[in-house]
Amino acid sequence: MTDGWTDKKRRTIINFLVNIPKGTVFLKSIDASAISKTAEKVFDMMDNIVEEVGEENVIQVVTDNVENYKVVGHLLMTKRKRLFWTLCVAHCVDLMLEDYEKKIPIHEETIPKGKKMTTFIYSRSSLKSLLQHFTKKRDLVRLGVTCFTTSYLMLGCLYENK
Repeated sequence: MTDGWTDKKRRTIINFLVNIPKGTVFLKSIDASAISKTAEKVFDMMDNIVEEVGEENVIQVVTDNVENYKVVGHLLMTKRKRLFWTLCVAHCVDLMLEDYEKKIPIHEETIPKGKKMTTFIYSRSSLKSLLQHFTKKRDLVRLGVTCFTTSYLMLGCLYENK
């Protein structure tokens, strides 16, 4: 599995994780800032990871669904006939929720209001105590896998505890 992100210094970091029967294990991180975002260079990097792990040990590669990774996935499957490439479902769901939040007016209006409300409550100890008392210690904010998931979980908690 790959997980790409940008750090505070604007460097592109790609984490490589391996899923084995005992769970998911961190393999390595690569500073990919110097690597061009072209599919060919990303393919070379991913192909080297498959070589490092051993082609016989790799069944599936999971990546984000940005365009160059789609090309890389198809190149990997063409070169390595036993390997399957799939999109990360969490990334797909995150992109859908991001679109909802940005393109549906009621979502665009409601989510910032919910964030302000929870920030207001959690920044005041007396309100937080009242919240815990009346909701039987349930929280209004639950962390999701992604920031957009967290926004919708927060709205659900606000609705359940209104």
